[in-house]
Amino acid sequence: MQLELITHQPDTATHPNPILFVHGAWHGAWCWDEFFMSYFVQQGYATFALSFRGHGKSEGRQTILRNLARHYVQDVAEVTAQIQQQTGALPIIVGHSLGGYVTQKFLEQQTLPAAVLMASIPSYGALPFFLRFMAHHPGAFFRVMLTFNGYHLIGTPALTHEGFFSSNMPADTVQTYFTRMIPESFLAGLEASLNLPRPAQVKTPLLVLGGADDRVFTQGEVQRTARAYGAEVEIFPNTAHDMMLEKDWQPVADRIIAWLGERGL
Repeated sequence: MQLELITHQPDTATHPNPILFVHGAWHGAWCWDEFFMSYFVQQGYATFALSFRGHGKSEGRQTILRNLARHYVQDVAEVTAQIQQQTGALPIIVGHSLGGYVTQKFLEQQTLPAAVLMASIPSYGALPFFLRFMAHHPGAFFRVMLTFNGYHLIGTPALTHEGFFSSNMPADTVQTYFTRMIPESFLAGLEASLNLPRPAQVKTPLLVLGGADDRVFTQGEVQRTARAYGAEVEIFPNTAHDMMLEKDWQPVADRIIAWLGERGL
């Protein structure tokens, strides 16, 4: 299956390991190409952003509702091997939301120089989020259960704004991002609720980041995930779930860059 892999190379790479950005549900590689990729290139990192099968410009859109989270783990494994062959180095992974869950599962089988979880599905799964959403939006959740299409969780501009962005995000910006959201397999979300990550099997150093205004995963869930991995954690004020698209995206990127620098990466 042909997977989209957006690539940006610095004029001179000043860091030994490239960075692979892994998106969450409903998104694609495009969400990293807005701000993060060019910013990290300016710091001397080679950057790559994957679109899971069925997402972005990757093949498989017609069967996206049958995808499982393990298929996305396979996509990350394939692209990681491709990047290592191309650059001669294993990448650092930055995984967001569902991509954070995928990153955790991938790291059970592959040790990397470092990884970052941004507003990630917690180490104990996505079930608490689904229960909260069902309580607040029973109609939308019922449509998800009828169709197994997770799109109904974010299927209006209002739901997309509530789920991903701070309250002060301009409506026209939210509308622009809303038009880029796509259907998502609810089966993948169920797997992320049942096939839980196993932190004891992960040897990769981790940084765990969250947003104080995130309505998807709470600060407590972010902190509990960090404790499970013995990882550093930081919660960013005035920041919601889509940390890489929020107006205050740059402090998040700077925190990652500083943490990598402390490790000689």
